Amino acid sequence: MKLTVVKVGGGIVESEASLQALLDKFARIEGLKVLVHGGGRSATKIAEQLGIAQTMIGGRRITDAETLKVVTMVYAGLVNKNIVAQLQARGVNALGLTGADMNVIQSHRRAPKNTKMEDGSMQLIDYGFVGDVDQVNADLLADLIAKGVVPVISPIGHDSKGSLLNTNADTIASEVAKALSRSFEVTLMFCFEKKGVLMNPDDDDSVIPSITSSDFPRLVEEGVVSGGMLPKLENSFSAIEHGVSEVVITHADNIDVAEAGTHLTK
Repeated sequence: MKLTVVKVGGGIVESEASLQALLDKFARIEGLKVLVHGGGRSATKIAEQLGIAQTMIGGRRITDAETLKVVTMVYAGLVNKNIVAQLQARGVNALGLTGADMNVIQSHRRAPKNTKMEDGSMQLIDYGFVGDVDQVNADLLADLIAKGVVPVISPIGHDSKGSLLNTNADTIASEVAKALSRSFEVTLMFCFEKKGVLMNPDDDDSVIPSITSSDFPRLVEEGVVSGGMLPKLENSFSAIEHGVSEVVITHADNIDVAEAGTHLTK
């Protein structure tokens, strides 16, 4: 059976009009589906209002103890439950989940790692309470999906020792898609406010229609793929290598347009 895993970024979540349009289209997707959401911009805004400084490196958030409280409140609370309520209003039997709920996603705290900085230098970075996924309980998710439930997953994991961990939402989507590909024919869609991967970031129409795994290193070297797009493509190709049938990066308005966006292949 076919299953569509849709990841929606924080830029769409923050805009009420964009979110409503996305959820209308998501509700009309035929067949089985899962929604994974971010909310990073909302978390950043609230953190700044609370006087909690935020640091991003390579598109990923440094999560200290106070930031962990903020992202948990925003991702697992405000954003997740708003999406669930909106989907219920559209007749979609949605269930909001974090990784801790029903032990659906187990993670471990990321060890400090050498990271390439914007100036090209390498530095040892401690990301704080950031999680890397160890396993996804695909059997449990598949059972929920088979019962007509649509999981709505926020990017908060746990380490099975009582600690919550902030996890990149693209990573969550990729790992969920990979795990479910053992039971379903999975299409993974990353939808956000751009039309796809752009050759020129200043030209919204410069969409690269397809990228192969051999193209990827060259695009990184040339600086075409950088910042937050870098982990998105890393997760995309990881998903393809582990059984996901297709990955599409597209505008939220185009999740129902087959030829739109950037299509990732081996």
